[in-house]
Amino acid sequence: MRCLLCKSDSMEKSTNTYFAKLNGCYVIIENVPCMGCSQCGEVVYSASVLERIDEILDTFHNLAEKVFIMDYGEAA
Repeated sequence: MRCLLCKSDSMEKSTNTYFAKLNGCYVIIENVPCMGCSQCGEVVYSASVLERIDEILDTFHNLAEKVFIMDYGEAA
């Protein structure tokens, strides 16, 4: 896969930490599958991963106080 940012062919399967802010609450989801560029560090998530992240955020929207950290593998 070619990187959308630097145009190199160095995109590899990886995991990343996803950060979101919901109504003053910070949600951190660790170990999210993605494609990462080893050249520039650009991260790209698949549509299915983004859909699952939306589901996770909807589920935990009312539970979190200020900061909530979870593992993608456990939540997915």
